[in-house]
Amino acid sequence: MKKLLKFAAVTATALSTSTAAIAADWTPPGPIKMVIAFAAGGGADTQARLIAEELEALHGWKIIPEQVTGKGGLNAVNALKDGATDGTVIGMIVTETLGYNMAAAKAGKPTDVTAITTTAGTQMAIVALASKGWKTFGDVIEAAKAGEDIRFGVMTGMLGDLAYIAGKENGVDFNIISVKGGKAVMNGLNAGDMDVGFGAGIQAKAVAAGDMVELASARSEPLKNSPDAPMLSEFGVDYVNETAFLFAGPPNMDPAAREAIAAAIAKVVNTEGGKANAFITKGFGGPVVISGDALDAALQQDFDSSGALIAAAAD
Repeated sequence: MKKLLKFAAVTATALSTSTAAIAADWTPPGPIKMVIAFAAGGGADTQARLIAEELEALHGWKIIPEQVTGKGGLNAVNALKDGATDGTVIGMIVTETLGYNMAAAKAGKPTDVTAITTTAGTQMAIVALASKGWKTFGDVIEAAKAGEDIRFGVMTGMLGDLAYIAGKENGVDFNIISVKGGKAVMNGLNAGDMDVGFGAGIQAKAVAAGDMVELASARSEPLKNSPDAPMLSEFGVDYVNETAFLFAGPPNMDPAAREAIAAAIAKVVNTEGGKANAFITKGFGGPVVISGDALDAALQQDFDSSGALIAAAAD
């Protein structure tokens, strides 16, 4: 299976003594501007603001959130490029921004920013209203083969390519509808404007209530809420989506600032009972923390591999 980015199996680990010491010793020289690449009020924005709130409470840092949305996070990347490298400018994007989105737009490379740490993965699944009566994605394919026009909601270019390939590999043409954000997909499903769509975790409450069904996992492992749902690989799809939320800073960021901020964020998202941890666990299946060289290598691999999906969808 071609994995554009493998974050699923990584679990949060304790901070090393040296990293913890750096985090304790470092102090930002001024207020920290936190660029947020997501619309206000959504799940990603809420996660970023909860992390900022707890960082302020734990360390006394002053953090000023600022929305910079658009172009799949690339506008936020551009906002970071010329920022101060002393730790006073950071931003929340997703790994997909530095992988598929950069590759598709031919708009730079992952090292255009300094990757600080991931915070959480996504429970990426194909979902539908339970009232549709479908149990798995196989039922959707059969409906399409029987002549039903299946309207498939997606919120990123990468997911649009995955939806296209899922149809191509099974001999059907989905009517792919692109919208902005997972909330728009959920609204489209509830309004009857879409039949199926990708959800990155926003569907969790509706699935738990029995209002929606996760028909397939777009990850390389089972979903937390629907462990029996089939994998997309069972339908001939050789690609997965394991996008993770990512904090980054300007290129050539001060190493001490990078390590200290990474350690501080890791502590916040891993602390059980904290608001950020509770939110991430409920909506995104729990913290996924990767930093340092391992993160740099994963992002570069994702960027290099994204071309294969883009090429496959272009056939």
